[in-house]
Amino acid sequence: MKKYVALLLALVMAFALTACGSSSSTADNGSAAAESADASEKLIFGTSADYAPFEFMYPDENGDLVYGGIDVSVAQYIADYTGKELQVENMGFDYLLASLQKGDFDMVIAAMEASDERKESADFSDPYFTDYPPMVLVRADEAANFTSTDSFDGLSVGAQTATTKEAIVNDELTGAVLVSLQNVNDLVNQLVNGKIDAVVLDGAVAMQFAATNDDLAVAEGVDLGEAYPYCVAVAKGDPKGLLPGINAAIAEMVANGKIDEFVELADSLGDVAVEVSAD
Repeated sequence: MKKYVALLLALVMAFALTACGSSSSTADNGSAAAESADASEKLIFGTSADYAPFEFMYPDENGDLVYGGIDVSVAQYIADYTGKELQVENMGFDYLLASLQKGDFDMVIAAMEASDERKESADFSDPYFTDYPPMVLVRADEAANFTSTDSFDGLSVGAQTATTKEAIVNDELTGAVLVSLQNVNDLVNQLVNGKIDAVVLDGAVAMQFAATNDDLAVAEGVDLGEAYPYCVAVAKGDPKGLLPGINAAIAEMVANGKIDEFVELADSLGDVAVEVSAD
């Protein structure tokens, strides 16, 4: 009788464990499906929020730091157009395309030109904006010393790591010594503190720093050539099929003059932009 009861209890316990396992598996699958659905409804946007007026952070009416800038507005427009919720991820510029390849982001928007080198590791949208030509930011009391690209011989000139501005320093500024740093704010701080002599930036960015800091100015006599348009980057081969929707959003955005609104909004926030490091 004891053996029979023991056998019966063993069978009941085995059934209970099997039932529990089946229930847990169903719950896990349901949770995974929900996470997958949530992921499909998000558009993850990678940027480097140290580049006003294109991407920066500022305090909202509650004092919380939020993302703003021309590129952030472009990303939000694309998300709204494609019916997705925008999620912003902040990272050093030099890691953006590598993280895009790994699948950390759906797209990268960071005042990025579609250079031949970058096209080897990412695909790019139609252009959405063309900036002022690149400019050289210098200390205001020394601005008159810089009259041409030959004025930088033997001087230290900064550029953000992995940007086309590094090539400008090396190829266009005769005799300049390149100083590469990941964060643009760090470059500008070094300029203000006299540790470097100049910084090469996209035109609107250089003008933004000069407008908000009386110690800085744009070297007016230095011509660094034309500006190239900015594009949205997606993973090579566009595995998620995002480019058609992104290009359609850009076409509508440009046709409706939205970029001008985004520029105006970014300019209005320029005075409250704060220095941040990548997450």
